[in-house]
Amino acid sequence: MLRLTIAAVVATLATTFPAPASALRLEAESSGMVWNAVAVDHGRVFVAGPRWSGSTGPAVGVLDRGKVRPFPDSRWNSWKPGVDPATAFVNVNAVHLDGRGGLWAVDTGSPEFGGAPLPGGAKLVRIDLLTTRVTRVYPFPSDIATPRSYVDDVRFNGSTAYLTDGGQAGLIVLDLHTGQARRVLDGDPSTTAPDNRPIVVDGTVVRGPDGSPLKVNADPFELSPDHRWLYYGPLEGPWSRISTALLDDPTVPAATLAAHVQPWADLPPTGGTAIDRAGNLYFSDLAHNSVNRRAPDGTVTTVVQDPRLHWTDALFLTPDNRLWLPVPQLDRAPAFNGGTSHIQFPVQLFSFPLAHGKTFD
Repeated sequence: MLRLTIAAVVATLATTFPAPASALRLEAESSGMVWNAVAVDHGRVFVAGPRWSGSTGPAVGVLDRGKVRPFPDSRWNSWKPGVDPATAFVNVNAVHLDGRGGLWAVDTGSPEFGGAPLPGGAKLVRIDLLTTRVTRVYPFPSDIATPRSYVDDVRFNGSTAYLTDGGQAGLIVLDLHTGQARRVLDGDPSTTAPDNRPIVVDGTVVRGPDGSPLKVNADPFELSPDHRWLYYGPLEGPWSRISTALLDDPTVPAATLAAHVQPWADLPPTGGTAIDRAGNLYFSDLAHNSVNRRAPDGTVTTVVQDPRLHWTDALFLTPDNRLWLPVPQLDRAPAFNGGTSHIQFPVQLFSFPLAHGKTFD
């Protein structure tokens, strides 16, 4: 006779049946701003979105009674051709909290998707959350943010920042004390989008401005809870890992660093991720309008699935175990549709509870 333990039954159900989509809570909507990034700090909700998506309004904003107010101020959000790109946001692709009172914005420096960064435009900007003032700008010179670069996102490990480059395949390691940056794993297979893993959304292959299948190099990444490992990969997957001790040492030869890259997880194309203190990785599955969880043992389960989660991008996990989900519908942006936007407004921002003790925790 076949006997199943309660734990086995629960595990099977967790894999087969995601949590109810009714648990999704609509937090905000926008009729103009196309946000692909969110960060939440003590009740303040910050959003950002790339200019090339057709987004209108601020590059970085804070939600204020149903509206988006420029953050930190209007001047930083007033770039237009002719304005110094070093002192305003040109194209913000990500925002991230450092846990030490700072909100950081990653500026690719180019107003066009696939365009070369403007001189002084590619930068990492720290905004003090208490004073709402910019306290540090780290510009990336042309040998770091190259003409093919799309500086994508940032994570912090003490006084070191790691950034992915979705255009010129590689990672950027930044010393926050000195401001010196280095490129590592340039052109490595672990940072390069493969040819055989197309980005598919709602059954359609996403195509770039040239009509060929869109390829995005090093894009999603997270630090392990103990900060010993950096997990990363192209948007299309798969993911690899590298020791942060090796990344942080500028004397490690490029060949040695490449030799220490290890396969980590064969994840599908994803718009964004978040990781919790237990090492559970949450990622959007673009092909299935869902958010999944990869447990530390490698088990993958569906957390929530809903047609409204069409290209969910950079996830954000709050201390109260709530997952925030910006839904920019980037595959519908003009750059991927012959110059015509197919984004269905309003663009939405959801959140979802990851309750302890449930299968979707």
